[in-house]
Amino acid sequence: MDQVVTGPDGSFSVGTAQSRRETQVGEKAQNVTHRQRENARVKTLAQRIEDAIREDVTVVPYNPEWPKMFACEAELLRHKFPAGLISRIEHFGSTAIPGLLSKPIIDMLVGVQSLEATKKEIVPVLETDGYDYFWRTDVDPPYAWFIKRDDEGRRTHHIHMVETDSQLWERLYFRDYLKDFPDEARYYAQLKQLLCEKHPHDRVAYTRGKTEFVLSVTERAKQYYTMRS
Repeated sequence: MDQVVTGPDGSFSVGTAQSRRETQVGEKAQNVTHRQRENARVKTLAQRIEDAIREDVTVVPYNPEWPKMFACEAELLRHKFPAGLISRIEHFGSTAIPGLLSKPIIDMLVGVQSLEATKKEIVPVLETDGYDYFWRTDVDPPYAWFIKRDDEGRRTHHIHMVETDSQLWERLYFRDYLKDFPDEARYYAQLKQLLCEKHPHDRVAYTRGKTEFVLSVTERAKQYYTMRS
């Protein structure tokens, strides 16, 4: 027998008691499925982070192709996004220092006008293209970080998108100082090799082991280049 069912908003529908029970069961199932999907999404993010920091740490001799890899990716980003979104693009990190052994990953520092615009207009495009995206809060202020991989899943580029007030711009002092002072670069190479052997599957520990040296040299570099300017 059909029954009229009145909703709380004054609307009504016609159906059998059996169909309404089926509808209620279906709605409950949908709610459970939604919770499961949400839990899976959160778990997946946690797993992605864990996987990222547990990837192998490998350093290799300097490759003269690295500047070309930087230039190609910079051109690709400029082609994908208008100048209103992306401004300055710099090659930094060890692959930017000729002769220095490094993890074979190109670090790129990309200036953006707005991180909010980055989230809305850049993140969806790069994620669709297969880049891994993380919102990094280990640096103040936080910033958008992307990992690009090759067809075999190996990292090829780390893209750090920051605004003009990010402390990451100070990494350029470190880069330039190691270019100008080869003895410092050689010591850094030895330190990285040691840390790589000590922490082959822990990128966090590897990075922490370099932090004191990087901060010390960066401070000296700031003073050195400020006095010269």
